[in-house]
Amino acid sequence: MPDNHEPDNGEPDDREPGNLQLVHLLRAVSVDFGLRQAEFAARNGMHPTDVRALICLLDAARAAEPATAGLLGARLGLNSAGTTAVIDRLERLGHVARIRDQHDRRRILLRVEPAAIRLGREFFGPLIDGVLRVLDSFDPAERDTVRRFLTATHTVFASEPRP
Repeated sequence: MPDNHEPDNGEPDDREPGNLQLVHLLRAVSVDFGLRQAEFAARNGMHPTDVRALICLLDAARAAEPATAGLLGARLGLNSAGTTAVIDRLERLGHVARIRDQHDRRRILLRVEPAAIRLGREFFGPLIDGVLRVLDSFDPAERDTVRRFLTATHTVFASEPRP
């Protein structure tokens, strides 16, 4: 969304403070990533929320968190009915499976299917590879700074109450 700090061409205004330029760049990356997610969703007969759900489930798996419907709903800001609808869609498409927790047979966990992971890699792989090449051009101290910035920024967004 344009604001009073950007000229009509959408490029950062050299007169604005450097930190605000960084905020605008972060916003631009977020918008571009969101557009790619929407394109992936459209190409694969999914709703954009379905793609966000897959990302949440993959993030939970990487963090060794049990991926339950409750966790997914909380991460997506959805109520129970909305969460069930997303899971049902993803299951019908073969992207997610409901499995019983081995430690508590009453609990149902969600698992992203290998075919969905392959589909995501085919689409997002070149973008991820490009970002990794950019990061490879940074020295370890620079990567640590980027990591610190992104982690702190994520904390700001995660801690602010949603409207």
